[in-house]
Amino acid sequence: MATTVYLTNPTINITQGATTTDFTDNTSSITATLGYTSLETTAFGSTGLSFSKGLATSDISMTVFMAYGAAEIEAALATYVGTGTSVLVFSPAGLTESASNPEFTVTGAMLAAYDVVVGTVNELSVVELSWTGGTWARDVTP
Repeated sequence: MATTVYLTNPTINITQGATTTDFTDNTSSITATLGYTSLETTAFGSTGLSFSKGLATSDISMTVFMAYGAAEIEAALATYVGTGTSVLVFSPAGLTESASNPEFTVTGAMLAAYDVVVGTVNELSVVELSWTGGTWARDVTP
């Protein structure tokens, strides 16, 4: 069985309106779950459940180092929260899309809330972000 060694170095850009913020150098982890809801289509006489594809679903979790200032992470988050119109673009290993590095775009994602202050003595300030909803696309064209 063939195996590929995969070293992750994701790129993450978030757009709100006309402003795009590169979160890559402020993010320590990202988990993206993309899919569709299941709609049951089981009819009389069926011997098992059957389903069809429903609406697109997305859940994206990020661990981000917090930074404050006019052009910093917290200022960007303040414009995203509650809008449901954010566009997240991310790929697993750099900027060039390919079959081994697909780019994913989630349009209309919702950041419902975020921790505005997280602080512990002798630790970096990090926030856990959770984006939900929107439609998504996968691109492998360079």
